[in-house]
Amino acid sequence: MTPPTRRPHRSTTLAALAAGAALLAACAPGSSAPPAATSAPASASPVRTDAAALGNVTLTVWDQEVRGGQAAQMKQLNAAFEAKYPNIKLNRVSRSFDDLNTTLRLALSGNEPPDVVEANNGRSSMGAFVKAGQLRPLDPYAQAYGWKERYPDSVLKYSRYSADGKLFGEGNLYGLPQVGEVVGVFYNAAKLKSLGLRPPATWAEFESALAKAKTAGEVPLQLGNLDKWPAVHVFGTVQSRSVPADQIATLAFGRKGASWNTPENVKAAEQLVGWVDQGYFNKGFNGQGYDAAWQAFGKGEGVFLIGGTWLLADLQKALGENLRFMLPPGATAGAPPVATGGTGLPFAITAKSPNPDAAAAYIDFITSADAMKVLTDTGNLPVADTGAQSVPEGPQKDVFTAFGTVTGKDGLVPYLDYATPTFADTLGAALQDLLAKKAAPQEFLGTLEKDYKTFAESNG
Repeated sequence: MTPPTRRPHRSTTLAALAAGAALLAACAPGSSAPPAATSAPASASPVRTDAAALGNVTLTVWDQEVRGGQAAQMKQLNAAFEAKYPNIKLNRVSRSFDDLNTTLRLALSGNEPPDVVEANNGRSSMGAFVKAGQLRPLDPYAQAYGWKERYPDSVLKYSRYSADGKLFGEGNLYGLPQVGEVVGVFYNAAKLKSLGLRPPATWAEFESALAKAKTAGEVPLQLGNLDKWPAVHVFGTVQSRSVPADQIATLAFGRKGASWNTPENVKAAEQLVGWVDQGYFNKGFNGQGYDAAWQAFGKGEGVFLIGGTWLLADLQKALGENLRFMLPPGATAGAPPVATGGTGLPFAITAKSPNPDAAAAYIDFITSADAMKVLTDTGNLPVADTGAQSVPEGPQKDVFTAFGTVTGKDGLVPYLDYATPTFADTLGAALQDLLAKKAAPQEFLGTLEKDYKTFAESNG
């Protein structure tokens, strides 16, 4: 996904106790046509990993780590990097997610792009940049620095593309993320207790809790879908209760071999509409903004909120010990965990960078084991070594445990808007119509199928 995504989409990080803000999800909806293709320069010489021996270098780094713990970790790591390598000066350009997404395309097509950039994983960004030859494959550096041992393949796949940009989730490695993210269920523990309920252990118990909350006059499930992409996370959560994870992955990565027009997807769409009919969402949710929704939840309006871990810091600041987080429950209490998620925006090296070795040393530094501790201390969710971090009991512990559990059991499924270059727009608009009862479940799925099939068939 996709918050302002992950996405509004895609997708980005999560934060915690001491941090002052939630991350943008690496998931932001919206797409545009890919730039004209250019040829990437070949890497003729072997990589050099001794950054101190590279001479005087100025690295220009573009990132979107602008809020709370995001900004704090980047400032701390950058200072430590320059202290360790005084021969390398960092020229940092920090922009909001939306601003970065808007300006990066133009910058990469110029003659002097930044050396290191955070690039949205999705097809309309990273996929288009790979297709245009604007990003450097990082596999030689991954080999030299041991990145494949540092990161599980379930994480690295979110930064992999075939050289022509057609296949997402496999092929060359084009980036390395710092943070992880997973979409789960935030809940107000005090409200749950007042309803005489325990955290639901199964999906049936979750729906029963929604019903009981409604009867008690509470808002069962807070949602703000004015921006269209937030419902993507809610639908993805519902969908993954009934649609096999491998089918979701095929659909979300835009591969041939799956279909939206299945009984399981119909069941998911009907269930979501049923929640509307039963009044489980707050009034006017389709016209309420994303920020307004989670802020309302933080003020005590609502029992549950389906959202990404990037909201942790802000929600914990608002609700304190009453905030808790859990993975979406399965059909049975012991069912394998399945949840939408992935990584924050990966750090990539531009193809025209004259300093790729220094750039790789920088990326290695800000994703090292020591860096993961800094991320934890500044309220972020490290994408690697998550289980090795020491965090206090409560919502931060909930989030770290959830991410470690779902990645350890290979239960992450991709954000649905990854599917095609236009799917974020298609899915967001279709979900608004579905939730507004302007389209029946079969019509909704037919709209998705058309976009998916058109792309999958033409993509070879």
